[in-house]
Amino acid sequence: MPINPRFSRYARLLNAALLALALVPAARAESGPPVTATPALLKLLKIAEIKPVTVSESLRLSARVELDQHRVAKIGATVTGRVTEINAMLGQVVTKGERLASLNSTELSQAQSEYLKASSQVNLRRLTVQRAERLHDSGVLAEAELLERRGVLTEAEVDLRAATDRLRVLGMSDGDLKRLAQQRAIDSFSPVTSSIAGVVIERNVAVGQVVQPADSLYTVADLSHLWLVAEIPEQQAYWARQGDQVQAEVPALPGREVSGKLIYVADLVDPDTRTVTVRMALANPERLFKPQMLATLKISKPDTQSLVVPSRAVVRETDRDYVFVRLADDRFELRPVQLGAEQAQQRPLLSGLNAGEHIVVDGAFHLNNERLRSALE
Repeated sequence: MPINPRFSRYARLLNAALLALALVPAARAESGPPVTATPALLKLLKIAEIKPVTVSESLRLSARVELDQHRVAKIGATVTGRVTEINAMLGQVVTKGERLASLNSTELSQAQSEYLKASSQVNLRRLTVQRAERLHDSGVLAEAELLERRGVLTEAEVDLRAATDRLRVLGMSDGDLKRLAQQRAIDSFSPVTSSIAGVVIERNVAVGQVVQPADSLYTVADLSHLWLVAEIPEQQAYWARQGDQVQAEVPALPGREVSGKLIYVADLVDPDTRTVTVRMALANPERLFKPQMLATLKISKPDTQSLVVPSRAVVRETDRDYVFVRLADDRFELRPVQLGAEQAQQRPLLSGLNAGEHIVVDGAFHLNNERLRSALE
C-alpha cells in the first residue's frame, strides 16, 4: 500500500521535533564540545583569571541582651513574719548587706527565747559541775555522781548549740548573738538584706504582707556585666568555639560596636528550635545596654587565602554548578565545578578549576544560550 506523501512529511517533522527535545536535556547535562563565540558575543563577555584571594568568612546572628545570671540574686526572708517597713524601691542601687525591708516575726522571738533558756541552763549546769568537783575532791561526793552531773552539762551545751544554729539559720549574725547573750533582750524584728551589690530590678513585697522563707521578695542584679545571647542553627554550630572573638551591634545604640569573647557554647542542641545557644560577655559600666535589647552578633573566622568564583559566573544546570573556561580567544568550555556557600557575592572553589585559568565572569548566560543553540543544530 503506497504511503501518503503528506503523512510522510508530518512523520519527518515529528521525528525532528522529538530529536530536538531529546537533545536539549543532553546538552544541559553534559558540557559537550567547546563553544565558539562570535565577535558580537565576545563583546558581551568579561574574562577574569582564577587566583587566590583573601577570604573573610563571617556569620551574623540575631541576639538579645540578657542578665548575667551569675550576678543575679533572689532575696527573701529568713523567717516567717509580717512586713513592717520597706527600705528599697524598684530601680534603687543597693550595696551588699544593705537593709531592703524589715519583718516582725514571732518565730524569731520564740527561737531567741529558747536560746536564752538554753544559755541559762548551761550556766546553771556549769556551776553545779564546779560545786560537784569541789565536793568530789573533798571526798564527800562519789565519782558516779560527778560523772552524772557532767553528763547533764553536756546535754545542756548540745541544746545551746542547737538553739544557736537555729538563730543563725533565721538570719542572726555572730554580732547579733553576742548582743543577745549580753543584753538578754528579745528582738522580734528581722531585716531582709541584699546578698550582692546591684540594682533592684524586681520587688514583690508590701507593708503588712505576711511572708515565708520560700517567698522571693526582691531581685537584685549587677548590671555592670551582662550577657549577649544568640542561637546558632545546628548546621552552622561548627562556627562557634568558646573563647572565639566576636563583634556585636545594638540597633538601639547606633554607632556603638562592641567586641568580646564567647564565654559559653552549649553542648546540646535545643530539640524544639534545632539551635545551639552561645553567649558573649558584655561589659556595661555606663549601664547603656539594657536587658532584652535586640542585637546582632557577628562571628568571624580567621582570614584565609582561597580560590573563589564570582556568583554571576556560575551556570546552574541539572542541579550542578558549571563555569565557562576560556580555551582560546573565542573558544570556551563549560566545566562542572564544586563550590561552597556564597559569601559577599563570591563562592569558594572546592574543585574543578586551577589557579591561572580564565573564566567568563560576565555574559555566561548569553554564552550558554549559544551553546544550547549550537547543540540543537
